[in-house]
Amino acid sequence: MQEFFMDYGLWLLIALLVIIGIIFLLSGRNRAGEPAAPVETKKPVAPVAAPPVADPAEPAAPGPVAAAPISAQPAAPASPAAAAPPGDADDLLKLKGVGPKLNALLLDLGVTRYAQIAGWSDADIAAIDARLGNFKGRPVRDQWIDQAKYLAAGDLAGFEAKYGKI
Repeated sequence: MQEFFMDYGLWLLIALLVIIGIIFLLSGRNRAGEPAAPVETKKPVAPVAAPPVADPAEPAAPGPVAAAPISAQPAAPASPAAAAPPGDADDLLKLKGVGPKLNALLLDLGVTRYAQIAGWSDADIAAIDARLGNFKGRPVRDQWIDQAKYLAAGDLAGFEAKYGKI
């Protein structure tokens, strides 16, 4: 038996390595014959324009009031980003857990100010979280609301004491 391994041991080792390599290649996640898992993409929702408000100085025209047409789709809930105060956008990168990609995504969703994030309710978090894609769960996990409250109030010392240096 010892002579067998002395004569053919190297060839057996090479054969074993080839078999392991073939098994590794055949058991890969995406096989050539299988389609890749589809990536879910959502089209951005266009903001709905508010109807024009009549000037209070002008008297309303008397007469019958026409009924508003009933749309086939229910009105979309107001986005938490809709209440963005005017002015320059805050640097959302100061929030722990927000990097360049997530910052760009938040800006696309209309989130530009710390005060907006600080004022989010549970429903707002759910609405934003549903649109974050791969970053789902980050607002709660990274405590964005609490961080934003410190930054919106200008309490950098309190922020750094709790979340570390900016």
